Amino acid sequence: MMRNYILVLSITLLLTSCLSSDDNKIEKQPNFLFVLVDDQAYDALGISGRYPFLKTPNMDRLAKEGANFENIFVTQSICSPSRASFLTGTYPHIHGVNQNNWYVDPKWDEFAPYTSHLQEAGYQTAHVGKIHMAHKRGKEHIRPGFDYWFSFIGQGKYFNPQVNDNGREYQEKGYMTDILTDKAITWLKEKRDPNKPFSLNLWHKAVHEKHLPAPRHKDLYKGEELPKPPFDTHKETFKGKPEWLRKKTYEFDWKNNLPIPAELPAKKWPIKYEKNMQILRCLAAVDESLGRVLNTLEEMGELDNTVIIYSSDNGYFMGEHTFWDKRIAYENSMRIPMLIRYPKLIKPNTKVVEQCLNIDFAPTILSLAGVEIPEYMQGESMVSLLKGEKKENWRKAIMFEYYVDDYYPYAGPNLIAIRTDKYKLIDAFLENDMDELYDLKADPGEMHNLINDPDYDKIEAELREESIRQQKKYEYNPDRDWWLRTQVKPKKN
Repeated sequence: MMRNYILVLSITLLLTSCLSSDDNKIEKQPNFLFVLVDDQAYDALGISGRYPFLKTPNMDRLAKEGANFENIFVTQSICSPSRASFLTGTYPHIHGVNQNNWYVDPKWDEFAPYTSHLQEAGYQTAHVGKIHMAHKRGKEHIRPGFDYWFSFIGQGKYFNPQVNDNGREYQEKGYMTDILTDKAITWLKEKRDPNKPFSLNLWHKAVHEKHLPAPRHKDLYKGEELPKPPFDTHKETFKGKPEWLRKKTYEFDWKNNLPIPAELPAKKWPIKYEKNMQILRCLAAVDESLGRVLNTLEEMGELDNTVIIYSSDNGYFMGEHTFWDKRIAYENSMRIPMLIRYPKLIKPNTKVVEQCLNIDFAPTILSLAGVEIPEYMQGESMVSLLKGEKKENWRKAIMFEYYVDDYYPYAGPNLIAIRTDKYKLIDAFLENDMDELYDLKADPGEMHNLINDPDYDKIEAELREESIRQQKKYEYNPDRDWWLRTQVKPKKN
């Protein structure tokens, strides 16, 4: 009862604060469009210049007309945990989803998605796209916090996918990115109440493996030269680095306990040229999708009253350090793109350089909506950063975590990383292997492990103290199976 009273009071205060002094009318609450891509590298944007031939005009438009976050990271670099963190504003060890497990969801009763709080404040909400948590069927597939639901089980398929439309399962014809875009636009134009503010999640399957572009893009960028990664990270030999990293990348039968060399031969570029090109081709349809939705909002007269957020559920290796995929604590894995457009608050070409996390999204959205941020959310509102204000008390370090899964050592061991604006410490909790320490200013490619350099002993000690502080602050739980063990594993359908 007390919570309901506080909620009603906060909404009343919000509406009162929105009264215009000129005509005593209530100003419109902002709408929210949250576009989330799967596995997009932080520099796979036209504006980054990484790929001179890459065209992403609609993503570039968001950056030019809004804010570009240059140092934003995920708390865990894998699909399900990251998506649950976006929704709940909590770390994976808190909400309970720390694997791409087919039968586990977050503890929704304790950690409701931010959309549930928006619903209580009068918003209409919709989820269109990937959720990638428990593989539920029928109406059970609909997660809390959404008035409209269009999704699919697991990764889904690029072509002619099985989908779930508000509990009705069927096979949809076409290309997944286009299908999701059509459903989002239909909801905006025909299925929502135009008298209420809205929150729409458009969460793509793209650009996840298997990288299958739309037929119209199958020859896109053909003949273009794929540039080498910055800082020559493709020449990685893993000299002075942990053995588990060499196991992760070395094309060798390590499963039979054959010896792993202390240094691997550098590989020539390009590595898997076509794989990178297919990823960028898949991205073309995503950019087209963004353009279509922006045009729809403009036609509806809602473009400038909509907070448009564009991001990825994790980073992605594009051959750096000889890797693909994500998971581990290097920059290419844990760093994501993030663009926000909202001209009522954000000036064009705003650059946000502070370290932010995906758990900051939920409190930021609630703050912009004038909704009280619940105590369980561990992230921080980024509204002041969007305004261009400098916050002296903004976080100086971030914590990243990973939990070993069935793909170890391909994926990586349990680990925690502490990152400041200058240094990074990666602790993999391995008794018979080494940790990693990088000077990000002098070595942004993370090629030279300084963990055994006595000149950095003081820095290492400070980062280990920071790690302990952050673990206490965020109630870190190293037991990755604690939530899984409380769940009844259902039979697969």
